[in-house]
Amino acid sequence: MVLFFQQLVNGIMLGSVYSLVALGLTLIYGILHVPNFAHGHKYMWAAFTSLFLVVNLHTHYWVSLGIAMAVMGLVGAGVERLVYRPLRNVPHINSFIAAIGLLLVLESLALIVWGADFRRFPAIHEKPIHVLGVAITLQRLLVIVAAAVLILLLQLFIKRTWLGATIEAVAQNPEGAQLVGISIDRVSSLTFGIGTALAAAAAALIAPIFLV
Repeated sequence: MVLFFQQLVNGIMLGSVYSLVALGLTLIYGILHVPNFAHGHKYMWAAFTSLFLVVNLHTHYWVSLGIAMAVMGLVGAGVERLVYRPLRNVPHINSFIAAIGLLLVLESLALIVWGADFRRFPAIHEKPIHVLGVAITLQRLLVIVAAAVLILLLQLFIKRTWLGATIEAVAQNPEGAQLVGISIDRVSSLTFGIGTALAAAAAALIAPIFLV
């Protein structure tokens, strides 16, 4: 029974991380309607960014998480502006090819900058908490809680703010949204930034548990 609950916690933790990554991916797909094949590689870059900040610049872990989200959010907005926006009104096959090309570029740059070896994140919140005989590290609980908070904040942002309303409008009817004065370009950049930032949060949260 203890093993069952241990694996249940691990499953919830991994599910929380996958939820953040998937939310970002579906947000982007809702605007462009093109699978963002490079999304996982931005996740990888976020993990390395957080690792670099903690190890090389001795940044506090939670500060590094925020910086990684901000940096990758800007990268996501830049990718939308430079890669996807020029291809918006052309056949989708061009966006597919661009996404694969971006994937290869990010992968090659990561190999050049950090090499092919795995890196280990410094121990963060490793102290275990015992609940009903199950030992759970604080980091795993923080992953679950932080992911739940981010998902809730995203839901509130989409449903309760005018920026969120513009994202929903563009996702449902781009032509209609444009007719009422919504800037498709700005909404696309914002959505790409938010989606990439969510992937960055997932990467930084789980990096101390697994190898980078």
